[in-house]
Amino acid sequence: MKLFAQRALGPVTLVLLGLTIWLGIWVTPPDAVQGNLARLLYVHPAVATVALYISYGTATVASALYLWKRTRSMTLDRIAEAAVEVSLVFIVLTLITGSIWGRPAWGVWWVWDARLTSTAILGVLALGCLALRRANDDPVVRARRSAVFVIISAINVPIDHYSVEWWKTLHQGATVFNPGGGLKVHGSMMWTLLLSFVSFTMAFLWLLRARYRLSERQYQNTERALQAALDQRRAEVNS
Repeated sequence: MKLFAQRALGPVTLVLLGLTIWLGIWVTPPDAVQGNLARLLYVHPAVATVALYISYGTATVASALYLWKRTRSMTLDRIAEAAVEVSLVFIVLTLITGSIWGRPAWGVWWVWDARLTSTAILGVLALGCLALRRANDDPVVRARRSAVFVIISAINVPIDHYSVEWWKTLHQGATVFNPGGGLKVHGSMMWTLLLSFVSFTMAFLWLLRARYRLSERQYQNTERALQAALDQRRAEVNS
């Protein structure tokens, strides 16, 4: 059952993404104000949510658990590494889709808006984390340093989240709910929006699993190469 679920993750993700695209482009109506431009609603918010909260959140939790002695494991380190890499992919997609939406809405591809800037900074921090991991060959030291770096950089996530409230920005506030808790989106648009969150979350899980498996194979290959080198050295000494 577990093996079937793992094998089904990719195809199910592709079906959900395809369904989201179909509903978003051909089924849902254009927005009364933004027209067809509002169809980015079915991509941008979900991608941004995965990038900031789900993906970087996974990396932060895995890093914190690694630093805690009771749960310390190299498996958690590899999960954190995979989550940061996937988060970087979604951060880039967030900035690209945001720029595509912003060009006709604001008249520019990019502006040093608080939300955009803080998201870009998080992307730079994710790059810095991956660079830090490649600066040390000791797996224990590498894991500890990158875990601390991820947790510190995660401070930028709530700053990004509340930036539209703390500063005057061009970026709109909440997409789904009004300040009073009422819904902004209804009908087929609402269901398609919810499906997009599910679809891109599944895509995150798929990419996370694939990246983790790659990291696991790299670790096993390194261990085998090291063991082979040690065996060869012992054979030379004994001979």
